[in-house]
Amino acid sequence: MLIRTLEEVIGTERDVAWGDGRSRRLLVEADGKGYALTDTYVQPGAEAHLQYDHHLEACYCVEGSGQVVTATQVHEITVGTMYCPDQGEPHILRSDDGMRLVCVFNPPLRGHESHTLSAGAPSSYEPNQMQSA
Repeated sequence: MLIRTLEEVIGTERDVAWGDGRSRRLLVEADGKGYALTDTYVQPGAEAHLQYDHHLEACYCVEGSGQVVTATQVHEITVGTMYCPDQGEPHILRSDDGMRLVCVFNPPLRGHESHTLSAGAPSSYEPNQMQSA
């Protein structure tokens, strides 16, 4: 049984600035569960262009609100909403006032990954960031 609290992660190497907020990695590859679990804070004013080519992600909003924008639609994200982009699907994650998401990644994150965000170009975690050495 693995037990880990958010308080144990904050301020450690598992508390990662991902580009437009903080990603607290509660489970990572080294934990051996086959997926990663994060408590992710999206800062106010965020507009992150994302595209995950190498893994799947599901996010569940537990605080605040924002939007996920795809090529064809704007989806409002509020407390109790889950979104799960298709692998390789470009999307923009926005929040005017900030939000908090619980996210699952498969394959799992190693723990130190972050995005290189630039307007109009999606960012993805690179395979060499994700694979074991």
